[in-house]
Amino acid sequence: MDIKRIIQHSLFTDWQTHRAFSQECLHAIERAIHESEKLHDGEIRFAIEGSLDGLRLIKGQSSRERAIEVFSQLRVWDTERNNGVLVYVLLADHAVEIVADRGIHAKVGDEFWFTICQNMQRTFSKAQFETGALEGVAALASVIGHHFPSNETFANELSDVPVMLT
Repeated sequence: MDIKRIIQHSLFTDWQTHRAFSQECLHAIERAIHESEKLHDGEIRFAIEGSLDGLRLIKGQSSRERAIEVFSQLRVWDTERNNGVLVYVLLADHAVEIVADRGIHAKVGDEFWFTICQNMQRTFSKAQFETGALEGVAALASVIGHHFPSNETFANELSDVPVMLT
């Protein structure tokens, strides 16, 4: 049990989350995802969580473990070509995680996802949340488009609206 982490999460407020990711920022992310998905057959989901609840913290749940849980809850795995990608942001931990379904992950691998996460974290550390998110979506769109280019029958399988988890 990490007492410092528990305190950090306990003191993190919804106000801080909404300040980092305003409604305008969320709309910009949604538009970027929607426009990017016209260029590829993948699916991008974006989830933001300010902090974890006490039980998750006591159990020592990592940001990666939580991202995998959210990937399942949002059914990002439920795409025809197994090419869904989740961007998960846990603000209290200053963490960005990417969880990719097996179809796209097999073609890209961990190192690429890690690089995108690092770039987003670096931009977020300057309080440039919209810029970091949009750059992350653009990087994902580029690689998904390379491996799963769009065909004529664009079907949006998952919502493009970013999810604010509370």
